[in-house]
Amino acid sequence: MKSAVRVLMMSVCAAAATVLQAQNKIDEERMGRDIEVAENVMGTLIRQKLNKRNFFPFEVEGSYSPGYGVTFRLPMDFGGPMKFMLSPEPKIAYNYENNGSYTFSISGDGKEEEMDREKNKDCVDCEKNKMKETKGNRDRAKIKTTTFSKSGNDSLSQAANQKIIEASREFIADYGDLISQLTPEERIKITNRHEGQRFWYAGGNMPKRKFISLECTRADITQFKQGKLTRDQLMAKIILVDSETSDELSPDLELLSSIFNRLYRADLSKSYYIQENMYYERLKEYGVIYYMQVVSSVESDYRKFNMPTIDLEDIDKATRDQKVKELYPVFEKDVKESLLEYGRTVKSLKDDEMVVLNIKITKCEGCSIPSSLELSVKNAVLKEVSNGKLTKEAAMAKINVKKGPNQ
Repeated sequence: MKSAVRVLMMSVCAAAATVLQAQNKIDEERMGRDIEVAENVMGTLIRQKLNKRNFFPFEVEGSYSPGYGVTFRLPMDFGGPMKFMLSPEPKIAYNYENNGSYTFSISGDGKEEEMDREKNKDCVDCEKNKMKETKGNRDRAKIKTTTFSKSGNDSLSQAANQKIIEASREFIADYGDLISQLTPEERIKITNRHEGQRFWYAGGNMPKRKFISLECTRADITQFKQGKLTRDQLMAKIILVDSETSDELSPDLELLSSIFNRLYRADLSKSYYIQENMYYERLKEYGVIYYMQVVSSVESDYRKFNMPTIDLEDIDKATRDQKVKELYPVFEKDVKESLLEYGRTVKSLKDDEMVVLNIKITKCEGCSIPSSLELSVKNAVLKEVSNGKLTKEAAMAKINVKKGPNQ
């Protein structure tokens, strides 16, 4: 009798699991369509906030990560030319100077020329004379330069940032439900940070870069739509990070970078390894982000590969891909342990600031492993591990894990 009941219960659980799996299965075509529509809405809201309702080169890229949600990526930096979109006079070809100022060449906006054409449309000779005069003025304007103070640039940049933040909040509240297949725990995130990329300026000093991120769970958006949360309550639940890079030297942050650069070379790593040094960005009031790119093998001959960390040579692609898949969980577990073990060397961060590892994973098409891995943990957790108040096992559960789309 007990055996029969046990079999029945197992059958019911299996059926329930099958139904749940079917319910959670994503319609990829519909998800792609929803994201494209949402990209267009997001871009339109931002153009409206910046008073650029017509053509405006502002790209929004969305992507879905199962278990995490949808991330919308805005242009990497709102500084430089972006912030001058708020200015009534267009500026082009800017250069960052060593003294902290920017130099721009300025071209006319064509409005006066258009007015002159309308006024003299019935006079052919007048039109020709006006065209010559306008062309001369425009040519003189093109060789003219104007220097803006750094503080002036900062205020324009901050104004642009705030307008984009406003547009992002409105998008989450009013249009977040356009992504209809998200589970309650999944989220919508809007950020200007692109995975594993760094923004370099050629020559001179590198200006500070803004880092903006907003995110909210689908459950909170649903409660707002159902009237269970007010708009103000929803806004309070949106997690906002508004920071900028810092050029302040931090020996402890450099130290952690050097530790990982050595730890994950091919001769020490037991899984994936790095070929180029990792680098980091210090973000005020947020923490530090380390960027790391790992590989798994090197091509030795046509369609033959060496995997130095596991002492394999001249293997075919199928074998290589299988080993890459097997090594992924090994790498993820190891890099988490390394973050807890060596992250405690960081001393310059506040307790609530984050240590983030942003990792671009080795290429392996069709292997069903993440294309990227991001680990983040509060500095307070690292301190508690260091002073023995928290075990590594307990600390492991406090590491936030975000995986990119599968390859």
